[in-house]
This record gives sequence, structure tokens and C-alpha cells, in this order.
Amino acid sequence: MRRKDREITEITEILQIIGKAKILHLGLFDGEFPYVVPLHYGYEYRAGELVFYMHGAKQGHKLDLIRQNPHVCIELECDVELISGGNIPCQYGAAFASVIGRGRAELLRDEAAKIHGLQLLMASQTGRDFAIDGKMAAAVEVISVRVTDFTAKSRPRA
Repeated sequence: MRRKDREITEITEILQIIGKAKILHLGLFDGEFPYVVPLHYGYEYRAGELVFYMHGAKQGHKLDLIRQNPHVCIELECDVELISGGNIPCQYGAAFASVIGRGRAELLRDEAAKIHGLQLLMASQTGRDFAIDGKMAAAVEVISVRVTDFTAKSRPRA
């Protein structure tokens, strides 16, 4: 990381960023060009590993890409706010907090794992606990991304 003064290393602070953000950008390999898709997500941190859960239709381009190459990148940000530079264009910037990580995506098959992921997703997005049953889980694909390599950065508002 170039700006070590903005690096965040405390896992509690990193988890606060992840908990505050609402959209995860999932970066996939798509031949010659990257493919990035914004998704709602749920997450958990266990044994030094971040695990993100996303869901979607049973068919689609992102699923095809995951099947071809499960290596992915995730990015989340929150607290984005313009910092004015007044009349000097090069003095403009932004306050923000972000997390970027690399990991491996998996399309979950186990019903209990899918239900768990969907429950975390709903809790993360709504702040509420929902009962998810097997029928609900069977109606969607649930993507799990295990991230062991990640960095976080923040530029707070002065």
C-alpha cells in the first residue's frame, strides 16, 4: 500500500467498514477484460478469514465466469464524501473507507450452507433476522467468497 498513513490493520475497524458498506463489487476474470458486478452481501469473520455471501439468479454471466475461474477480487467502500479544493481543481479529493481483498468464489450446493449465507446477507442488509427455508434457498444461487488476503484504507473527513 502506497499510503501507509491511511492503512487500517485492526480487524475491528475493518469489520466496521464491511458492516457499514452496503454494496460489494465482485471482480471476475472475463477473458481479455475484467468484469465487475455490484452485489448486496452478508459476511462473517472466522479464524482470520473473511467470508462473504451473495445471491442471484440461477443462471447468468457472473456464474459462468465463476465456474471458469473462481479467483475473484472484492471491493467495498463507505463514508464517501467530497472534500472541496475550492478554486483549485487539484486540491479536490474524497473522504472514504474501503476494503479490497482477493479470494476464491464457490457456488454453494449444501442447503444448510445456502440458508446460513442468505441469513447473513439479510441481517447485513436489513439489520433484521429472517427465517430462510430450503425452498427459498433452492430458488437462488448463493455465492461464497473466502478472502484471506485483504487490505483496508481510510481517509477521514478532516
